[in-house]
Amino acid sequence: MSVTVRVPAKVNVQLAVGAARPDGFHGLANVFLAVGLYDEVTVTAADELRITCTGPDAGQVPLDRTNLAARAALVLAGRYGREADVHLHIAKDIPVAGGMAGGSADGAGALLACDALWGTGASREELLDICAELGSDVPFSLVGGAALGTGRGEQLTELEVGGTFHWVFAMASRGLSTPAVFREFDRLGEGRDIPEPVASRDLLDALAKGDADALAATVSNDLQPAALSLFPELADTLAAGRAAGALATLVSGSGPTTAFLARDAEGAEAVAGALRASGTCRTVRTAAGPVPGATVI
Repeated sequence: MSVTVRVPAKVNVQLAVGAARPDGFHGLANVFLAVGLYDEVTVTAADELRITCTGPDAGQVPLDRTNLAARAALVLAGRYGREADVHLHIAKDIPVAGGMAGGSADGAGALLACDALWGTGASREELLDICAELGSDVPFSLVGGAALGTGRGEQLTELEVGGTFHWVFAMASRGLSTPAVFREFDRLGEGRDIPEPVASRDLLDALAKGDADALAATVSNDLQPAALSLFPELADTLAAGRAAGALATLVSGSGPTTAFLARDAEGAEAVAGALRASGTCRTVRTAAGPVPGATVI
């Protein structure tokens, strides 16, 4: 028997970051939007825990127990007193180390797939609790759609979205470490007061109305200066997308993937074509959102 789960990437339309907390994490007001780029995680009964991966940049994916998919299987198995004796196969299409929660998606996908394969019958609340244990972005990968993440991003409030938003994503020539970006955020913020992170009311209203122009006026990412400090070439990609007519440009999460909001699908294809011709990025993808979270297929 095997179970396959499809799970989407995300873009942060707002990422407000507070000062570092005593536990080392940062308080966040993180507005997630799930978009139609997907990994698929297939779980098959096996003699022992094993991980394989195919797809773009698969060579960068760890195939040991540090992989969030493996950790998800181990945590769920431990809670239900069984062995995590499964083969986890990840068919990867979400950029690796790209600020789009690909690893978190794999963790949520493996958790849902193992729950279905083993018939554990875990409640949604228990699955979300395990997701939060695995990482700050993992709960949203399970939920999908649009949500506000507070705390360190794991406490979710689902949001109303009144339409479809069209995006272009430009993948960079190398990755960025999320911990390194947060360290740079702290360094850049030394000596100044960092306000408590709060979701933008105007941004939430724009999402609820499905208004791309209003959303473009309100998107923000407090980690963007840190990402640009560590990877200055990203500024050239952002400028190329802006020149191509994108309504808004921003670094996605901790980067280095850059995100461009378009008015419609035709506009997204135009921006994508210009970015491909610009020579400022490795690959370009288009996707729309919101889309559902982890789903058994």
